[in-house]
Amino acid sequence: MTEKDKTVEHFLDLIKRSSRGKFKIYIGMSAGVGKSFRMLQEAQSLLKNGIDVKIGFIETHSRTETLALLEGLPIVPRRKLFYKGKELEEMDVQAIINLRPEVVVVDELAHSNIEGSQNEKRWQDVMDILSAGINVISAVNIQHIESLNEEIKLITGIEVTERIPDSVLAQADEVVNIDLTADELIARLKEGKIYHSDKIETALKNFFKSENILQLRELALKEVAVQVERKVEKEIPKHSGLRHERFLACISSNDHTARAIIRKTARLASYYNSNGLCFCANT
Repeated sequence: MTEKDKTVEHFLDLIKRSSRGKFKIYIGMSAGVGKSFRMLQEAQSLLKNGIDVKIGFIETHSRTETLALLEGLPIVPRRKLFYKGKELEEMDVQAIINLRPEVVVVDELAHSNIEGSQNEKRWQDVMDILSAGINVISAVNIQHIESLNEEIKLITGIEVTERIPDSVLAQADEVVNIDLTADELIARLKEGKIYHSDKIETALKNFFKSENILQLRELALKEVAVQVERKVEKEIPKHSGLRHERFLACISSNDHTARAIIRKTARLASYYNSNGLCFCANT
């Protein structure tokens, strides 16, 4: 590639970035920390400041304080789909793009769409909305990040099937951690602010054990720190002598082992803000 070609490519990249919407993600260590609540608070503030903000999808879980914050916010009607004889609802991506609000709130970023939807995953819907030049505020729990899958399984004993690629987080312009102490989160659970009363005891004995929450909290804090560091490196000029780490993952034909190694290596590369990631396959 000639110097002229590089200049043209750089300019085109700037054009693409300027026409793309801004992306903000709220991260939490688990359900119930207040991600949806915080997004609606922000939406209310934007609306009061004359910003054209709309609710693309929000999951209130029938929580009184969250429902109250929806008052006055314009909501894009959901699209109705029939699946296995049942009428279900999904976010209407095309309606959002046609309306072209300045900001749209999209909850549950890791959600899997109903079969027959335009995209398989909601994070892919969000990419389409951003590409249309619309700013997005979204939320995700730490257990849904792809490279953390093995660690989450070790902590909770649960295989999380709905996940988002780490590259989605890397594209965010802003990542914010919604943090609570383990005691505060458990108190919210016992007060019925997270699940219905019939699910509380089961949750306390499984996912919401204090030791689980502490470990998930640590992962969430680390993830946001990594994203902030990445943003600093991107926006503040680098020193020419800065050394960049490179990582090599040696994998076998064993599918499960290979996946675990790739995730772990990708995670390490992310922590060190490394763009270098190579794989050596041993069959």
